[in-house]
Amino acid sequence: MTRTEAYITLNLLPKIGPVRVRRLLEAFGSPEKVLMMSAGEIARVSGFSQDLAEVISHWEDHCDLPHELSRIRDLDLKIITQEDDLYPSLLKGIHDPPILLYVWGNLTARDHHAVGVVGSRGATAYGMSMTKKLSFQIAYSGYTVISGLARGIDTTAHEAALAAKGRTVGVIGSGIGKLYPPENLALAERMAQNGAVISEYPVDRIADKQTFPYRNRIVAGWSSGLLVVEAPTRSGSLITAQQAVEQGRTVYAVPGNIDRPSSAGCNRLIQQGAKLVMDGGDILDDLMTLFPTAPQAPKVEESRPSVSLTLEEEILFKALGTDETHINDLTERSGLTPATVSSTLMRLEMKRLIRPLPGKRYTRLV
Repeated sequence: MTRTEAYITLNLLPKIGPVRVRRLLEAFGSPEKVLMMSAGEIARVSGFSQDLAEVISHWEDHCDLPHELSRIRDLDLKIITQEDDLYPSLLKGIHDPPILLYVWGNLTARDHHAVGVVGSRGATAYGMSMTKKLSFQIAYSGYTVISGLARGIDTTAHEAALAAKGRTVGVIGSGIGKLYPPENLALAERMAQNGAVISEYPVDRIADKQTFPYRNRIVAGWSSGLLVVEAPTRSGSLITAQQAVEQGRTVYAVPGNIDRPSSAGCNRLIQQGAKLVMDGGDILDDLMTLFPTAPQAPKVEESRPSVSLTLEEEILFKALGTDETHINDLTERSGLTPATVSSTLMRLEMKRLIRPLPGKRYTRLV
């Protein structure tokens, strides 16, 4: 048995978990040795009953390792343990880091620098709009966007990161072979090409009410900071925010109308000390202060942006010139329709090339 296979075996066993595995490793030195110990030797370790020790010492009776290894090969998954350099460094430091990570796609050293984005599954148009803008800016700056691949805010965050040609990682509350929600399979496939889908659960583990809250600690623990875009007062996103605080992470929140239930959770977070966010730069500037070696935003030429622009974006960027310009003047100068001008301005804003001003005026940032 290889060391990785031993870790997979420990992860398959019921009622063990990361904290108990750490105690076993401290006692016996390696996962292979743990599986060779007798029940009596294991029972002497703090936190292990005789019944639990029997499960570990007779592990062949409680898990099907050959089947799990076959499923890993079938889905072309990678296994990352805490001994691997690609295991997220911040995640390794939490109280109960995952024993291992099943990875669909690829992790890179760049993914050590990440921002978590979470929010309501039943997101409003406002929440979706803010998620698109902020996640695009975060991913374009060089940070990996991490979320839970759930409906609503999570899905929008991943899609915006991909639109920015950045990296994104989805941490799911099921095994990768039972991906949930199933309608996000196509999105997950795209993420695996420029990021990864991650789970700590065996390949065919079905999601339940316990797996979702538990996976949230990974989103919080992996991230340099956690952004809550939209959340009611009773929300799993607020649980993730609390975990982030306990793990020493900075929590950021997008404000909303005080009479809107969907914004009540974020407004409360701000009241309790979360940093109010109106633009991606609010997060990026703060993280650069906390982590000076974090990835830098792409440099741009003085004359024109170095990012790829569509024809409409190029026309509108040139029409903007170097002065503050009203949207009506931009429409006249560019010859584009008002609807095209509005949507194109949003894309340029998300690429951090222009800034909106009061009175429907815009100015270049480069």
